Amino acid sequence: MIIYLVGMGCVGKTTTGRLLAEKLGFTFFDLDEEVQEFYQKPIERIQNECLTMNEFRERASVVLDQLFSRNIDCVVAGTPAGLKFAYNSVYKRHKKDKELYSIHLYDSFENVLDRLRFYDVDSNPIDEPMSPAKRKRYLRAIKADYSYFKSSYERADLQISIEHVPLHDIPELIVSELGKLQQQ
Repeated sequence: MIIYLVGMGCVGKTTTGRLLAEKLGFTFFDLDEEVQEFYQKPIERIQNECLTMNEFRERASVVLDQLFSRNIDCVVAGTPAGLKFAYNSVYKRHKKDKELYSIHLYDSFENVLDRLRFYDVDSNPIDEPMSPAKRKRYLRAIKADYSYFKSSYERADLQISIEHVPLHDIPELIVSELGKLQQQ
């Protein structure tokens, strides 16, 4: 079985994915990390080589295709565009012949803002102080990103809100909801 987590940036796909994979005894993959390893350079540098974000997504979807092609039980933390563009084509192709489930994780915009992390072009974390004005600007950007990707999130097999759910309880919530889906 492959569990593919999608959702906006900083919603918790990687943290949740690691915990879920550990609970299930599955292998965990973070698509961003796998893309960096495959192309041997940081994400932003790969993006800078591409003329468009769509070109970058095409390149990254090659890696997603390889992950889905492995015959192992795994959890894959995707990107905000996880069920859009080239990623969706890869997902639909593999969904035909695999036990593959997409799960859209979502939380309040304010909680996502509180998790926001920044990185330099080499994927090193950087500290960005958040003034009230910056918080307001980033909150608007988070809402705009969600609106842009919303239709792709609606394609997911499951919609799971993690708002007000303690982190250690999220994997059990996913397992429970996935079990209900499999019984249908």
